Amino acid sequence: MGETGAMDGHGAQGACADEGVQGAVGILNLSDEILLCILYHLPVCDLLLNVANVCHKLRTLCYDKTLLSDVCFSHHYSAGDRTLVRTIEKLSCRVQSLSLNGCYWLSSAALKHLSRCREVTRLDVTGCRLTTVRLSHLLSSLSLLRCLAFDVTSGFCSSQLSSEAVDTLGRLSELRQSLLTPGYGVVPYCAKLRKLMLQFDIADVTRDGVGVSCQLMVGQSSVPHYQQLEEFTARLAPGEVNQTLLLLYLAVFSVHIPERLRVFLVSIPGPNPAHWPSARTLAQRLGQRGDLEALQLPRTWLDSPSLKLALGGNSPRHLSFSRCPALWPQVFQSLLEGGVKDPAQLSSLNLSGINHVLYSDCRNVDDQLPASTMSRLAIGCANLKHLNLMHTHYHHEKTPGLNGDTHLCSSLATLRGLCSLTLPACALSDGVSSNSSSSTTSPSSLLLGLKKSARVGLQNFNADSGQSSPVDTTSGLAQLTSGCATLETLEVIGPGFVSALPRLESCTRSSVEPRGMCAWARTVGDTHVAALGGLRRLRCLTLAGLPGILKGTGLVHMAKQCKNLKVLSLANIGVVKAMNYAPALLETLRHCTQLQELRLEQPYLNANSAFFEALSCCSRLRRLCLVSRSGTFDPSAAESFVERCRLVVTCHLFMGGTLVACRTLQKTLTERFSAERPALSVVIYPLHHEDLPSVIRDIPLTLLDTVTLFQSHVAQPPHLSPY
Repeated sequence: MGETGAMDGHGAQGACADEGVQGAVGILNLSDEILLCILYHLPVCDLLLNVANVCHKLRTLCYDKTLLSDVCFSHHYSAGDRTLVRTIEKLSCRVQSLSLNGCYWLSSAALKHLSRCREVTRLDVTGCRLTTVRLSHLLSSLSLLRCLAFDVTSGFCSSQLSSEAVDTLGRLSELRQSLLTPGYGVVPYCAKLRKLMLQFDIADVTRDGVGVSCQLMVGQSSVPHYQQLEEFTARLAPGEVNQTLLLLYLAVFSVHIPERLRVFLVSIPGPNPAHWPSARTLAQRLGQRGDLEALQLPRTWLDSPSLKLALGGNSPRHLSFSRCPALWPQVFQSLLEGGVKDPAQLSSLNLSGINHVLYSDCRNVDDQLPASTMSRLAIGCANLKHLNLMHTHYHHEKTPGLNGDTHLCSSLATLRGLCSLTLPACALSDGVSSNSSSSTTSPSSLLLGLKKSARVGLQNFNADSGQSSPVDTTSGLAQLTSGCATLETLEVIGPGFVSALPRLESCTRSSVEPRGMCAWARTVGDTHVAALGGLRRLRCLTLAGLPGILKGTGLVHMAKQCKNLKVLSLANIGVVKAMNYAPALLETLRHCTQLQELRLEQPYLNANSAFFEALSCCSRLRRLCLVSRSGTFDPSAAESFVERCRLVVTCHLFMGGTLVACRTLQKTLTERFSAERPALSVVIYPLHHEDLPSVIRDIPLTLLDTVTLFQSHVAQPPHLSPY
């Protein structure tokens, strides 16, 4: 059930009516404990408005505190304003933690009824349309509130907060702000914060093309806040304004670093983050107490000696060194040679781009992940649950007659508790032949003319053969799939992949490897994808930038085996100029009966009637995003698909049609289905239109994070990750 399950009053009454038959055993014969476990998976709206009306026993259970103390509306897309108000009326005095994160469709008028929940201590209204006056009213009513999450939008004005609201803010211990406009939000009023989590998503220019100013008084952020701070997290979208504002938030750290600080996570995209002079002092302070739990700093903030000081004697749970190539020798030294007190405590590690150098520079063997080092890492950090190796290289050498190094996948197979993993495509390969290696290592040879280089080492998986994959090409991957039985999220990303719609990574080509340069990545094909079918618990799969896939037959085999797949993201699969795997994709979709989210990015995608007919087999689909610079779509087929798949609430198409055709289809879908689907978000627009950035800006941030814009979701900052 979960997101897709619901039980109305008539259905429950029918289930209970069978119990009147002599000797029949019905749902009410189950113990209260079992019934509570079942009811836990139902939306709270259905519990209180439908199931509770069936009989006295179910009513009593539906109002049990274990079901109503912690309530989340985030994925209840069918709950409109009226449903929310009715539900709040019934649970107002019982709920203690209330989340409406991402409920972009609810009106500000409906949100005012949240003030009835006077026992609430945790409130999350991130992504909701909440005015400053409405926020002030909520804070004035919720005197027990200790944790708050909300958006700071362009209309926010702190002077409109009442004195009662300011008093409530003064008692907060945890604050999460999503900043969509320059400002400090409510931070100056929160004197007792222990956790501060910030997301900076401010555009450098307004819709009119005017530059955004970030002139704020540094002193405003220094009033005695941060004194009790234990956790500081900040994630930035690209842009100079976001970096400038972050430095203003951090200004007080140059004067005084909180003594209890044990979590410091700052993520800044782009190759040249603004320098922060106090970073070294911060690193020294973090290493003194011995209780560091999580650390992430931009590449220009930290050098090897400072990192050694920060990690020495600590046992962190989350570490991220994304895009920090200068640190990778020190990272492994600290983790493997006694710098970190207990590396077994580490549960999340992000090494994305840890050995990434500009591809105009000379790449050598030292820029690859060493097999022996990764093997030691897997042994020392045996309790890793989340590992990100995107934008790295691992090249396994097949040496006939010799015992070579253990394959990276074989080493990772020892991580029995691994839940999510991001790998470079070349890490799946067992090696390349000597002639293919020598013929493909020269960048210039790959970029001359339009000559097609011969495909080497690729095999087309035969779905009817009854064999999973040839042992000699996927032996390392086979060990990974058998060893990591708990793996639920897997991302395999080619070294030359750049999304047309990236979320946090820069879309410049200067630091991106030309597609197909890595000979090892080019050998990854259908047999490797088919081998992923061994991950029976897989729920989220991303495959991007894999030129070696021929017909996509491995996708079909994988879909048949991974029956619980809920999220699928495919981007630039196979030959760029021809979507050769289209027939296999349609067959794959017919087997994805549990799929809830699909993101498909392919330059020449033909979203015709056959495509939408196959997609209609995904009856539980909720979110769809198609990105194709030269793609086409069939308007009538798209409309029929949305009609058949009644759970679809997100339909984002960025393709190659005309602006008139895109607007016509968007208007048709919005007018026809919005009334019955309150959360419906339809955005259809030409991918290369000059106004696309403005269109993207109007899309709810929660949808940009989850489906519309491409990004990795593995080993991200624990408090800000969308999943």
